[in-house]
Amino acid sequence: MRSENEPSGQKGRSFIEEARRAQIIAAAIEVIADVGFAQASLARIAKHAGISKGVISYHFAGKDELMEEIVDHTYTGIYEYVLAEMRGLTTPTELLRTQILGVAEHMRGHRDQLKALGEIFMNLRDAEGRPRYGVKANEEGYQALERIYEFGQRTGEFRAFDQRVMAVTHSAAVDAMFAYWVANPDHDLDAHAGELAELMERAVRA
Repeated sequence: MRSENEPSGQKGRSFIEEARRAQIIAAAIEVIADVGFAQASLARIAKHAGISKGVISYHFAGKDELMEEIVDHTYTGIYEYVLAEMRGLTTPTELLRTQILGVAEHMRGHRDQLKALGEIFMNLRDAEGRPRYGVKANEEGYQALERIYEFGQRTGEFRAFDQRVMAVTHSAAVDAMFAYWVANPDHDLDAHAGELAELMERAVRA
């Protein structure tokens, strides 16, 4: 097993290494949610995690890679939770409603992740100085929604509409719901999600 002073990038991580990476990601999320992207230095994250900065450098090539891992970690959690909630559902309306309610239910317990995502999306840049995440980064999500719409149109449960336009609108509405909740913690996220689900059902219903 590698020591924590060896370079990162090697495959076949051990359980201990995976646990350490998870610890660093969790600490980074908390720090970003608390002080913002610009102030979330690796040194500050290391101090919050109770480790040395060198340990972070061992597991991640730099701050950018750590930020990308936070995004991947958050979206993987959402995907796995919503997929589990959808298991056994048979109608496109059930799938559509569960997609909205499920992601809200999951993120209700992960508000810091939402705050961190907002900071990362706004501040992380690629080598050319362009936003690392943007509309193009949503492609996988758009396609997932389009599969639900296609299913509903094929069965006649949904009316005819442009699937991409609906997917973009749907995704933007969910993003706006979370942005509003992060800015207004007392806002009833569950009620908002319920209203949004009803709105989307009415929008696609045949």
